[in-house]
Amino acid sequence: MKGQMQTELGQIVIDEEVIAKYAGINAVECFGIVGMASVNMKDGLVKLLKRDNICKGVHVKIRDNRITIDFHIIVVYGVSIATVTENLIQSVKYRVEKFTNMKVDKINVYVEGVRIVD
Repeated sequence: MKGQMQTELGQIVIDEEVIAKYAGINAVECFGIVGMASVNMKDGLVKLLKRDNICKGVHVKIRDNRITIDFHIIVVYGVSIATVTENLIQSVKYRVEKFTNMKVDKINVYVEGVRIVD
């Protein structure tokens, strides 16, 4: 489903993939996050995604102009996962709501791995 807004000049429709890409770009800018993860369900392998495939680690659902976002992330070794994910949730929620003018109902964060960063 797509997000929709009605303005005096007409209707605005936002695709879920646009929101996923925007949310993913904002997520990787948060402290303690190495990047988005892609999980191979068949093998159970986790792969760090490059910046051009960032939206594969982010899943967006829109129902009644309310957004739910799922992140699959890889965090930096040695950081507090609770602090990193709380920062991610607050930052992305604020930015996506401002970007889309829609309410973010829920953000689920799945930590798929840990990496040592030089």
